[in-house]
Parts: sequence; structure tokens; C-alpha cells
Amino acid sequence: MYHRGMRKTLILMLCLLFFAAAAIAEEAKKPLSPPAKAEATIAGKKITIDYSAPSKRERVIMGGLVPYDQVWRTGANAATTLTTESSLMIGSIHVPAGTYTLYTIPGEKDWTLIVNKQTGQWGTDYDQAQDLGRTKMTVNAVKNPVETFVIGIKPVSEKNGLLTLTWENTEATVPVVVH
Repeated sequence: MYHRGMRKTLILMLCLLFFAAAAIAEEAKKPLSPPAKAEATIAGKKITIDYSAPSKRERVIMGGLVPYDQVWRTGANAATTLTTESSLMIGSIHVPAGTYTLYTIPGEKDWTLIVNKQTGQWGTDYDQAQDLGRTKMTVNAVKNPVETFVIGIKPVSEKNGLLTLTWENTEATVPVVVH
């Protein structure tokens, strides 16, 4: 009896160890900057932004990991894409229906949003010759630090919305109008 009880205990312990190791391995597989999506329907038309969402992880982001006054991929990994079913005005940029890449130039006091016609590239493969246009963004400080980068599209009226980029202590916004 004693021998059989030890064997059951040993098998149970090995099973628990196996499941714990599997859980740790699954956690290790999670990307540091997982895929994320912002979606909104404005004036009956869908707008989608696909991006990878990096986290702060105790780093200085604005002016550090994301340098001021340089083109930033606006997320992580592959280039951030904007897909719209209808033509839009994003700030001062006329954006026809289709798919585009979003870049930004963060600054201490203001940001520039870049809508680029090249798609499918890695986020750091920026070709300025492919720019559809650039527009200024309004920048505000946030009260509570934001750990993970978030892109949002918020409808504000029937044909108007607001595109937001929020990370660390900063939120940059630009109006969106659906035609």
C-alpha cells in the first residue's frame, strides 16, 4: 500500500510540474508588443487601424525609446495600417478610401501624423516619397501614466471622429471627418 501511494503522489506531482511548465512556456510565447486594433464606424463607414502595442516596462518612452523630432513607426513591429471604407479628412490630409500606413513625428510640444501610401512593410521601413500627407496633432498630458500604447478612434458626431494615440504621459489627437 505504501509503495502504491508513493507512486500516485509521484505521478500527481509530475502532472502538476508538467502543467506548470506548459503554463510558463505559454506565457513566454506572448509577444512583448502584441497585435492590437482600433475600430470605429462613423457615418456608416468602417475605419480600422491595425498595430502592435508596445508597453512601457519601466522605460522612458517619450524623448527616450521614442525620440523627439524623428519619424516613429507609431507602434511596434510591422507598420501600423489604417484602412477606411470611405474618403476621410484626417486633420488637413484628404485620405481616399483604401489602406495606408501611419507614422508620426513626436515632439515635446506637438506631433505630426504622417499618412503614407506604402503598405506591407516592416515598421521602420519608411519612404518619405510615399507620403500622402502630414498634419499636426494636438498634444496633451495624461493624468495617469499609460503602460501600453493605445490607438483609438472615437466617433464624436454623425460624420466626425477623433484619432488618439496614448502612451506614457502623452495623448496626441487629430480630428477625422468622413466624407
